[in-house]
Amino acid sequence: MSEERNAIPLIITGIGSIFGTVAVLWYYGYLHFAKPQDALLLADFTMLKTVPGEDYKVSLMPATQVAQCIDGVLVLFDTEQKGLTGVLVDKRKQAVRCLGQETPQEVK
Repeated sequence: MSEERNAIPLIITGIGSIFGTVAVLWYYGYLHFAKPQDALLLADFTMLKTVPGEDYKVSLMPATQVAQCIDGVLVLFDTEQKGLTGVLVDKRKQAVRCLGQETPQEVK
């Protein structure tokens, strides 16, 4: 007695489960779909070298990013786009370090 089962409900349930899981993960913030406007390019930032006795000019308007030293790494937070944070890196993708907090050391 072999019974043939209809596979269509199983396939629909599997696909629905995947979409449901993705929707729940996205809703609770564990999944983020990046948009091109979410990215800040390193080229958007320039370091002004300060030379003693030489004046330099900067805008009075502050940038929309705020930097904070977290675990010895400079982290940028965007004040206009909620949830947009990033680590400032150089052209070799090395994190820019900052003073003020000890960098965590590896436990031996």
